[in-house]
Amino acid sequence: MRLHILARGRIGHGPEAELLTRYAARVPAMRVTEVGEREPFPPPGERSVSVVLDERGVALPSPALAARLCAWRDNGVREVRFLIGAADGHDDATRTGADLLLSFGPATWPHLLVRAMLAEQLYRAASIDAGHPYHRA
Repeated sequence: MRLHILARGRIGHGPEAELLTRYAARVPAMRVTEVGEREPFPPPGERSVSVVLDERGVALPSPALAARLCAWRDNGVREVRFLIGAADGHDDATRTGADLLLSFGPATWPHLLVRAMLAEQLYRAASIDAGHPYHRA
């Protein structure tokens, strides 16, 4: 199953980009696509689900996120799309069309840092699924 991060804006070069690259390289099924500020997110493919990163979403512990991803995979989902908005977040239509609204807590995070945080959580979820000791819960 592909894990596809779709993020508004360009990350450029810097510590956030380095972290994103580091974690994305550890999960071969992870892909990152940058989307322009005014351009629409690409439409979902067949058998895909959309996770919208939004402050109003549910904050899942890492094992719960891993379990959700495994359940989707086991039910035939081909791609999980993670949509990260720009500074103003997402519009109502994007939130309404989500299969899951996911939050990293009540704090406001820079959207560039959210990419790295999400990539790390996806790596952690893959580690949990594989029984790897990276997640020491």
